[in-house]
Amino acid sequence: MTGKGEDEGTAANVIKQINAKNAKIVACLVVIGFCFYHGILHVRYGIDSCKWLLSDGRYKGNMEWQPYGCMMHQYSLKDTRRCFRYLTFLGKRNHFAFIGDTQVQLHYRALLHQLAGHKQSEASFWANAKSNQTLDALPQSDHAFHDSLLGLHLEYLWQPFLTDNMTNRVRSWMEKGGPSVIVIGMGSWAIKSPDNFEHSINEFTVNLTRFAKTVLPKGEHKSIVLWVPIPPIKESKQLLTPDDPFNNEHIDLFNKAAIEVLEHSGAQVWWSSRLLSQGRIDESFGEAYPGYRALSLNTQILLNAYCNDHMNFNDGTCCWSAEPYTYLQVATYASFAVCIVIAFTMVLYRISKGSYHQTHVKYTPLPKSFEMGGNETVECKPDASLDILPLLFALSKLGLIMIFFYVCDRTSFFMKENKYYSPLSFWLPLAYMVVLGLFFTEDSRYTKVLHREQTDEWKVQFCLCPRTSQNVLFPGWMQLAVLIYQMTDASGILPIYMHARVLVSAYLFLSGYGHFSYFWQRGEAGIVRFFQIIFRLNFLTVVLCLAMNRPYQFYHFIPLISWWVFAVFLFLSFPPRVSAMSSDGNPLQFLTLVLKFVGFISIITILYMSEVFFEKVFVTRPWKALFVTTDDDIHEWWFRWKLNRYSVSYGMIYAVGLFLAQRHQLLDDRNHSNLLSPRLSFFAALMSLCGIGGYLGFSILCRNRQECNEVHPYIVFIPIISYIALRNISGILRTRYSTFFAWFGKISLELSVCQYHIWLAADANGVLVLVPGSPALNAIVTSFIFVCVAHEAHEITKVLLPYVVPSDWRKVLRNAVVFTLVLIPIGIHDGMF
Repeated sequence: MTGKGEDEGTAANVIKQINAKNAKIVACLVVIGFCFYHGILHVRYGIDSCKWLLSDGRYKGNMEWQPYGCMMHQYSLKDTRRCFRYLTFLGKRNHFAFIGDTQVQLHYRALLHQLAGHKQSEASFWANAKSNQTLDALPQSDHAFHDSLLGLHLEYLWQPFLTDNMTNRVRSWMEKGGPSVIVIGMGSWAIKSPDNFEHSINEFTVNLTRFAKTVLPKGEHKSIVLWVPIPPIKESKQLLTPDDPFNNEHIDLFNKAAIEVLEHSGAQVWWSSRLLSQGRIDESFGEAYPGYRALSLNTQILLNAYCNDHMNFNDGTCCWSAEPYTYLQVATYASFAVCIVIAFTMVLYRISKGSYHQTHVKYTPLPKSFEMGGNETVECKPDASLDILPLLFALSKLGLIMIFFYVCDRTSFFMKENKYYSPLSFWLPLAYMVVLGLFFTEDSRYTKVLHREQTDEWKVQFCLCPRTSQNVLFPGWMQLAVLIYQMTDASGILPIYMHARVLVSAYLFLSGYGHFSYFWQRGEAGIVRFFQIIFRLNFLTVVLCLAMNRPYQFYHFIPLISWWVFAVFLFLSFPPRVSAMSSDGNPLQFLTLVLKFVGFISIITILYMSEVFFEKVFVTRPWKALFVTTDDDIHEWWFRWKLNRYSVSYGMIYAVGLFLAQRHQLLDDRNHSNLLSPRLSFFAALMSLCGIGGYLGFSILCRNRQECNEVHPYIVFIPIISYIALRNISGILRTRYSTFFAWFGKISLELSVCQYHIWLAADANGVLVLVPGSPALNAIVTSFIFVCVAHEAHEITKVLLPYVVPSDWRKVLRNAVVFTLVLIPIGIHDGMF
């Protein structure tokens, strides 16, 4: 019995060690380990993403090509022409030379098709090739294409063998500065020659060596020189005679010889072109010619190698130079460095005085009402003797987190990959998330509709709402669903896209509900509470804007929710004020409330009906910088604002209806029983299912995204209220919640903001890669680190809140003025004034 008790005690101790603090320590060690791992990779293979693009990659589940370690932009005709025009404007020559046999001619024709595919000759050639999987007889002659508007010159030289004529031609190019890009490939004709194979490969090696030494010495030319390996052939396309020289074994020997010769030259072996052909070998043309899709992807690789460093495509990090840092970033990180030095010095000083053990560095405890603001007043009053060391420690840790963000997203130290959607990649993690959420369910001590623990399951924890247990359930599963949606690039699937829009509107709906509920019960909004909410919302976002050199609108949901918090605060504070106390026994107060709602919604509608008026309001200086993107464009803000323009109003109106129903005892949520009678409960549940099903049908049947977005603001309340009804009608469902979702709900704000830099990558256009070549394992590792960092950022915000927003409104206004004075020079530098 003693042994069994000791085992149980040991197991309990092990379980006790599984907590957020230890998880963050493990995450820190994992990050350090991956820093060493990627450092070793860079030492061994280099840090040049162009080399990664041209040397390695793989096909994803949707047969899209993923280069090793970087993101490839998909160039359209418009993008391609824009690139060439821009480089011509910069005074560069767009000269592409293709030299070699039929395979290289196909690369030339593929690039020409990208630029001039609308021409009848090119269109008919590729249409016939794709439909018949064969090629028309290609002329064994030189070709050229010139476009003066683009400053572009393409030429192809028919050279199946390495000859002196070819060497002299390339040498003359190099003496004049050389073409921008030279693509060379040959060898298949040498393999097919009637000569002895050993003689053929020796002759090929000698000629290539002479060519590389005389024409392509390493580092002595500015041209991008690419050698195209011979692609593999299908076994079924090999001749049946066993002594046929043209087989994959001989092809590999020729490619190996070319790699050994060119390794120390100024040319790079374009090995990814072979991998592309190998992955789509069933689509190949003839004996050894890559198929159309492989050729198209090769053209995309070529354009990425040539254009990415000059174009501002966020989803193209291959051949991309790191974004230059700004003076503001230097000042930001220098400030963090000062905090780290001061904190470290203070710790050493206290250790030397023997007093460090008396002052434990820990988070300043805040009341539980801070999480969503409860029915109690939020007290964030720091003690007069509050130690400054926890503040410095919090800022120091925040500085280290910002450095990690910068390394992940603004450098190529950690790899990045394109996002891609497949049904399995989206629905499998979503189903796994639901199963975990259902597994970790507990009874709640609350019985009210939309109680705290339930709303933490699905709503982002942005507002100080009534302290009820549903308030932490909603943010969890909604935020996790949005994260899966973002990572798997599911926005291209219209029904999924529309349901993601519902989740965003639900955030705003519950924000309106929460703020109105607080005011209804208290009768006052409170300047301190307002600044607490604004700080909670914007602290991490503002720091990231400074540290990552991104505009405020980049974190698009934070400006959206902050604006509506401000709008609701004005609505509630504007007299006459109506609350539960003032309306008790005075029905005219409800008429006043209706008139206020009519006025509030009318202002929103007026702004929507005139986009010109909307722009004049929001592009007025100095607040213009809060609503425009890096390109000084307000359309992103206009789009998101109009899509969710009524969501907060729906939430406040729902709150009024709910409180009236509770006041007149139409609903009974004071115990664990059902809200309504059995017959009414069945009818309400049926109507709720119809509401959710109706929106699902709408999202499937609407023809395009624009039409869906136009209708969405008018009907989005239907699925939201339907879900709330289903979740609360039954007493069993209303009084149970998922601790798994609720835990994530408490850090949902940080998850929403941090995802852009340490989980996704390249401004959310790709994903961060710590474990190359293993997408599933990489998703697990990066998600673990991401969640730990978000939790730590949440704790840091809690530490800083009482310092920045004290409980005395005069000190709050003082701090607001100080913050504004700090922003003035930044605003002047950025042209805000």
